[in-house]
Amino acid sequence: MLPRQHKLTSPQQFRRTTKKGRRAGSRSVIAHCYYQSGSETLTVSGPRFGLIVSKSVGNAVVRHRTARQLRHICRELCAELDPSVDVVLRALPALVDASPAQLRKDVRSSVFRALKKAEPAQSEKVS
Repeated sequence: MLPRQHKLTSPQQFRRTTKKGRRAGSRSVIAHCYYQSGSETLTVSGPRFGLIVSKSVGNAVVRHRTARQLRHICRELCAELDPSVDVVLRALPALVDASPAQLRKDVRSSVFRALKKAEPAQSEKVS
């Protein structure tokens, strides 16, 4: 499990991250990343993650297994990411066929590519 301070908890947080954030994808996952701004960063205690695992991925057993795998990878990423970033991971149906090593590689590459896209956009707004 992810600690509460590392979870997106409201639909508004998910919506803001998916709509305003930058995204990057791979064969098995799409990552949406959003840097929190001024007033939102007052209570930041670490990067926050949200997961979207739809029925297109598989039945309930497959979806729960997928979510557990993604949470485990997110826990590893917590130490590497800026505390003011929100990340939403959307699982794609191809994720079921990916090995754990391939899944970890896909998630990391997608997140870091999305973060690279998100940084300039957020710094332009501040200037």
